[in-house]
Amino acid sequence: MSTATDVANSIYDFDIQRASGESESMTAYRDKVLLIVNTASACGFTKQYAGLESLYEALAPQGLEILAFPCNQFGGQEPGSDEEIQSFCTTKFNTTFPVFKKIEVNGGDTHPLYRFLKKQAKGVLGTEAIKWNFTKFLVDRNGDVVDRFAPKDEPEALRPKIEALL
Repeated sequence: MSTATDVANSIYDFDIQRASGESESMTAYRDKVLLIVNTASACGFTKQYAGLESLYEALAPQGLEILAFPCNQFGGQEPGSDEEIQSFCTTKFNTTFPVFKKIEVNGGDTHPLYRFLKKQAKGVLGTEAIKWNFTKFLVDRNGDVVDRFAPKDEPEALRPKIEALL
């Protein structure tokens, strides 16, 4: 049996869904540096939304895109609807980067994009599983996954690595 990750050669082989439910191809982000993050609204790391927005405001003009994917798999810390999540992000953190439809990042219903990301950049001790909210993947302009960062890694600390790819 074949899965999307068996035939995927690039991050651009995937479709993602906006919070509205509209499908979007990852090709929309071709030639951009991407920081892809699984997020949650009621987590100790939720304050990282502010750091992500600061990075986005500073580096988007140079080609950075931040793609946030809410996930409720860690302590039930993202229980809201997609509409509630959008409202939270924009009113509490003034986010302007895209926050997509809620997905799963582990288990049998893992979104194909995250299956691909986890295979390309493994975690501590070679594990693929996402350990918690705000795990971050850095993707270069060619669509190659170049790094994976732990939830505790603050967005601003990633800035030098991002700028090197811009």
